Amino acid sequence: MAVSHDARDATYIGRKTDGSPVQRPMSPHLQAYDMMQITSAMSISHRITGVAWSGGILLLVWWLVAAASGPSAFAWVQWFMSSFLGVIVLLGMTGAAWYHTLNGIRHLAWDAGFGFDLPATYRSGRLTLIATVALTAVTWAAALIVWL
Repeated sequence: MAVSHDARDATYIGRKTDGSPVQRPMSPHLQAYDMMQITSAMSISHRITGVAWSGGILLLVWWLVAAASGPSAFAWVQWFMSSFLGVIVLLGMTGAAWYHTLNGIRHLAWDAGFGFDLPATYRSGRLTLIATVALTAVTWAAALIVWL
């Protein structure tokens, strides 16, 4: 093994189980990953929908504060939420909620030791995507029946 003169290189030096030294690999840059794989896309989407959920919580807080503030503030929020942009935001939030919840259940199954082989991972990923679309549609169909 080469002599290291940079202190950062020490973090890449390890030992095998037999005690012999080994140079640990550096983590590859994002460009080395195939972002079109379902496993990568699902992982990134899970993080994005988590952030979207945070935005949804802010919308909920805005709605609740407006409801507590009085009729004029509440009417303005209700107007926004029923506008075209508001409905699109709410539709996106519904999809994000279902996706994040279903993918979270998928992760819980992994934590319990189930579904780690590659075919099961792809199958559960596809099932999560299909169920997200179906449950979002069912949620909005039920909401529209009650709303209209």
